[in-house]
Amino acid sequence: MRLQHALITLAVLAVTMVAFIGATRVSPAEPRDTVVPVAVTRAAVPEVEMKDQTAMLLVGTALIGLAAAVRRAA
Repeated sequence: MRLQHALITLAVLAVTMVAFIGATRVSPAEPRDTVVPVAVTRAAVPEVEMKDQTAMLLVGTALIGLAAAVRRAA
């Protein structure tokens, strides 16, 4: 079971790295558009902010759930 879990983890990591590398690679043959400066008026848009405590609570909950799933699988 541990071997299967390790193989799945490595496969997901490999697919993620391939997708990341493919998304960041730029072909030198692509024509570049010239950038023209444009005057833009910035409007004040209220941004929804997630507080640090809320983010840490979500991360902690996800880690506890992951630990429980791993413990059940072992």
